[in-house]
Amino acid sequence: MVRVGCHVSIAGSIDLAVGRALERGCDTFQIFSRNPRGWKAKDLDPGVVDAFRAAVDAAGIGPVVDHMPYLPNPASPDDAIYEKSVTALTGELERCSLLGIPFLVTHLGHHRGAGTDAGQERIIAAIDRALADAGEGDVMLLLENTAGEKNSMGSSIAELALIREGIDSRERIGICFDTCHAFAAGYDLRTTDAVGAVFGELDDLIGLEHIRVIHLNDSKGDLGGGLDRHEHIGLGAIGEEGFRHILRHPAVRALPLICETPVDERRDDAGNIEKVRELASQ
Repeated sequence: MVRVGCHVSIAGSIDLAVGRALERGCDTFQIFSRNPRGWKAKDLDPGVVDAFRAAVDAAGIGPVVDHMPYLPNPASPDDAIYEKSVTALTGELERCSLLGIPFLVTHLGHHRGAGTDAGQERIIAAIDRALADAGEGDVMLLLENTAGEKNSMGSSIAELALIREGIDSRERIGICFDTCHAFAAGYDLRTTDAVGAVFGELDDLIGLEHIRVIHLNDSKGDLGGGLDRHEHIGLGAIGEEGFRHILRHPAVRALPLICETPVDERRDDAGNIEKVRELASQ
């Protein structure tokens, strides 16, 4: 059996996300703990925190995964954006701690022409500061690989490894591996040998024990195309056969799998979760 779920809405109140996850058949699920399209976040109401924790306990599903909002860019050369990004990351770590959420996923941003080395230095310093400012806790920050867009950081496994190694509190840093992003960045995932090579590189450079969550998404774009566009499981360029190979890999089967797939007339969240379970059983 695999643990599979999807990203669910917190509309109305964050504790309502748990019921939405159950309705979709989730074993695990991901949320934004706040509005992902703004800089400011309302403080969490203690009653809502208690309700969320109680709902997760009662549901018996997990782990819960939180995702950073869209605007922060810890690689930015712009000091104003950078400082706001560090503050947002610190705040989100604190929110996860209050909510009892063990994993926070973050994108690594764009260096905006300053260069990869400069971007890496900014990211490492931002994460060091945020972890220190948030204080001791059980929340693990997961660095997510990106799709190879222009100026993006963390598209290669080697770069993720360098950034993780540069962070002071490495024991608090894991990896969230996104299949669509990896494919878009040039990592083939369509055959047994290709999947083995990718996870072999992850093991060699980072260690499979540090991969804590899989974002399981098909890709609208071609291999190496740099397009960050998710597709329904099996209906994109990776395809059903590719996901059969991915889901046979023991490292994948041991991890929580989060689908961030579209919802349209072809399939909804529950349909993608069902498709993952079907392919994982073959």
